[in-house]
This record gives sequence, structure tokens and C-alpha cells, in this order.
Amino acid sequence: MYLEHVNLVVDDVEAMLHFYKAAFPYWSIRSQGEGQWHGKPRKWLHFGDDFQYLALSDHGEQHNRDITGHQVGLAHFAYVTNNIAAVISRLESAGYSIDKPGAVNPFRKNVYFIDPAGFEVEFVEYLSDIPSERNNDL
Repeated sequence: MYLEHVNLVVDDVEAMLHFYKAAFPYWSIRSQGEGQWHGKPRKWLHFGDDFQYLALSDHGEQHNRDITGHQVGLAHFAYVTNNIAAVISRLESAGYSIDKPGAVNPFRKNVYFIDPAGFEVEFVEYLSDIPSERNNDL
């Protein structure tokens, strides 16, 4: 079993595409359309590869939850990469800055960015194949 997609309600799909195209240059729009969601018009699209994607729809109102606070809701989601330096470089070149660096750990490197909708996204590169090392709390 694996996670296939995450569905994010946002107010600006194009801004989200700009961020995620920089992070995942090999992903593409898999499908898209328009419709109604509980009486409100929306545009939606699926951006990803053959195995996973982000579902984005533009009918969002208000702001995302304050990720520095303690409200219930999504804290962050993470993607594993085999080249974190390249991800950082692509995102910074696209105009995004690191929100916070990950903790120093001999078995992984990680970094956090905030996407245009205010979701915190972690990128992690593991430096070990041993699960107990990859998942340690050093």
C-alpha cells in the first residue's frame, strides 16, 4: 500500500503549480476540469507522475491554518528525494526560500518550505538504508 494523492483546496492553482513544478520538474498535469463543489464553482487538476499526484482545486476561502500555532489540522507533508541540494536549488531559483532547515542528523538531510497556499512541505534525503538509522531521533 502507498499514498497515491493528497487533495489540497487552495485559492490560486497557478501559484501552486509554479512551486510544485520547481520541486518536481518531471511531473505534469495528469487531468483537469471544472465543476461544482457543494454549490461553489471550482477548477481542479491533478499534478504528478504515473504513481502519485497532488489534487488541487481553486475554491478555497480564507487562509490556511497558522502552522506556527496549535490548531488542529495538517502540520506538513514530506517527499523523499535522492538529491536535496537540487530540490533546494530549483525552489530557490523559482523564488522560494527555505522556511526552516531540518535538524542535524548523520543519517538524513531535510528542509522545509511553505508553498503558496501556506502548506508546509518537507523534503528529505536519507543517507542510510538501515531503517533504525533513517528513523532515529538524534
